[in-house]
Amino acid sequence: MTRNHFVVLDGLRGIAAIAVVIFHFMEWVIPDFSDNFIGHGYLAVDFFFCLSGFVIGYAYDEKVRAIGFWNFAKARLVRLHPLVVIGSVLGLLGFLFPLFGAAEHYSFSSVLILFLSSLFLIPYPVLESRAFNLFSLNAPSWSLFWEYIVNIGYAIWLSKIHRKTLTVFLCIAAVWLIYTSYHYGNLLGGWSKDNWEAGAARVCYSFGAGLFIYRNRWIIQNRGGFMLSAAFLLMCLLMPFFSPNWLIDGLIVLFLFPFIVSLGAGTSVEPAFSQLANWLGNISYPLYMTHYWAIWFFGAYLSHPDYTPGQLIYIIPAGTLFLIGFAHVVMKFLDMPLRAYLKKKLAVR
Repeated sequence: MTRNHFVVLDGLRGIAAIAVVIFHFMEWVIPDFSDNFIGHGYLAVDFFFCLSGFVIGYAYDEKVRAIGFWNFAKARLVRLHPLVVIGSVLGLLGFLFPLFGAAEHYSFSSVLILFLSSLFLIPYPVLESRAFNLFSLNAPSWSLFWEYIVNIGYAIWLSKIHRKTLTVFLCIAAVWLIYTSYHYGNLLGGWSKDNWEAGAARVCYSFGAGLFIYRNRWIIQNRGGFMLSAAFLLMCLLMPFFSPNWLIDGLIVLFLFPFIVSLGAGTSVEPAFSQLANWLGNISYPLYMTHYWAIWFFGAYLSHPDYTPGQLIYIIPAGTLFLIGFAHVVMKFLDMPLRAYLKKKLAVR
């Protein structure tokens, strides 16, 4: 494997992040996912987890013991936490905004606790008006909470186990995942106090699957390039609902996402798509962590007297493009400088 392969995987991560933004817009408009053209968009999170397992295995399997737990933890904090903070600040500003915000109903101390819990990724699902999200100021932080948990598990245990033990772990996680999908009827959960444990099932299987692919070198050599892998990913996220949906969700996460990671890792990016794929990879995490303040505004706008359904054909595409551009600005002027500063300050290896 060469780093050229990761350009394809990073590009796929960017496509998945854009799909999440569109899904979050559309779930306000069409809450019934069976009628929603991107009703499986929530599965992009499972794809993120699978990619994470693969990339973490590649980056750290050979050196995590040498650098130790704390150096690994520092490296992950520097990579992930600046955008947790930025997303929390944006969520707080949106919450305080007088036109669409909701802060007037809460005391200063209540808002402060919400903000601190978001900053430090401590689940605090207390707002009924926000569907008891684990992180009311920045809803997508729920997956970062589970990403942190599995990263700790990787450093302490998964990085040290034999491939046979990893196989057993993956099989147990697969059973747990299918049970979770059957219990809820889908794999949407993990973000609320009513389905928080679904996040554990989702991250355990998908991160483990990505790690399993890396360690066993299950790489599918192909000439399909970026477009083939992207087509398979979009097929999964745009797939119509079939009955039973819990089984469809389970099969996509169990088999199709690992297949796409293997496919993307086994191909090279075409020169025409190299810069695009690299840029998509770069903006994927900033986009994921900085878009939800606008989604709350959008949800409030739908109940505004001036709202008319005909406006949505313009608002959703324009909003998505705006958020992509916004994420690029955040990446360039906040996230990257902060990471560079922290990496130097904390002597991250």
